[in-house]
Amino acid sequence: MSENKEKYVSQFEGLVAVVTGGASGIGAAVAQRLKDEGAQIAVLDLRADGVDHFAVATDVSDDESVTAAITAVVAEFGRIDIVVNNAGIGAQGDLAANSDEEWHRVWDINVVGMARVTRAALPFLRQSPAASVVNVSSIVATAGVPQRVLYSATKGAVLAMTRAMAADHLREGIRFNAVNPGTADTPWINGLLAKSADPVAERAALEARQPHGRLVSPAEIAGAIAYLASPLSGSTTGTSIAVDGGMQELRLRPE
Repeated sequence: MSENKEKYVSQFEGLVAVVTGGASGIGAAVAQRLKDEGAQIAVLDLRADGVDHFAVATDVSDDESVTAAITAVVAEFGRIDIVVNNAGIGAQGDLAANSDEEWHRVWDINVVGMARVTRAALPFLRQSPAASVVNVSSIVATAGVPQRVLYSATKGAVLAMTRAMAADHLREGIRFNAVNPGTADTPWINGLLAKSADPVAERAALEARQPHGRLVSPAEIAGAIAYLASPLSGSTTGTSIAVDGGMQELRLRPE
């Protein structure tokens, strides 16, 4: 193995990464990717059973639950260097589709939940020589997608919040970035497809919406998050990476 390859594989050696929503889907792919590159992993998820990492059952909409989870992580590992704020829920429909209660619920998990976790981890991030926070936003933060008003509002807020966090904590040595996935091949999307009248046609439509013609894999999103979180990316802060098959930027002619 070459020296550069060794450096790549072990770039997270000695660092502790907290991954919210890490029991399945994108979060599980991120946890495994960071572990493969040397990090010690703590998963915070509503479901902690059966997770192949140190895991704490955590409700990101509950500040006491979040604080207790971060305390448990520090008790186990003695430090926190990386936070990947991935936990979130979906929401469908146009402006009239969701009640005030649903707006508050989704906002509390998708936006305030990220603030809670980061706030609880902040004292430990300040002590890290390689502190990094990556927030999972979405293509809907930068492109209008039908029937996603509430979800889009939360993910747009995540993107704006990421930039503000980066400005606030740059001089403390903590980097903040976001990743904006396109439609990903996750259990949540597969659940939506299963409920549709024609799952095959609906999947084909979702694939066709992305210029490269397929759903984004969780592993591809994990790769972007690993780049943003890495100590080797010390000059990357306050930005976002689209992992969407070109949906955000490309305008292809029909074949």
